[in-house]
Amino acid sequence: MGTTNSAMAIVRGGEPAIIENAEGARTTPSVVAISKTGERLVGLLAKRQSVTNPKNTVYQIKRFIGHSFDEPGVEKDRKMVPFETQKSANGGIEDGSASR
Repeated sequence: MGTTNSAMAIVRGGEPAIIENAEGARTTPSVVAISKTGERLVGLLAKRQSVTNPKNTVYQIKRFIGHSFDEPGVEKDRKMVPFETQKSANGGIEDGSASR
């Protein structure tokens, strides 16, 4: 899992093989979204619609993994993304749509 792109691999005949996505690419944008009609989107489709649906498009979420909501610097990072974040039950950070 990458901050910008992600890739998946399997072992075939003892060798790693990268799995291509639906577009035939070996990497997929690390973006997920809920469309205005409620459809779940991932990868390139999610990235393409992010301009018109920024609050429901999650990306760069990896920057929050392992950090607590109240940690110094997290508030600055939270202001850099258009999607909502909230404090999780264990004090971490979760996407604000988790409660929807």
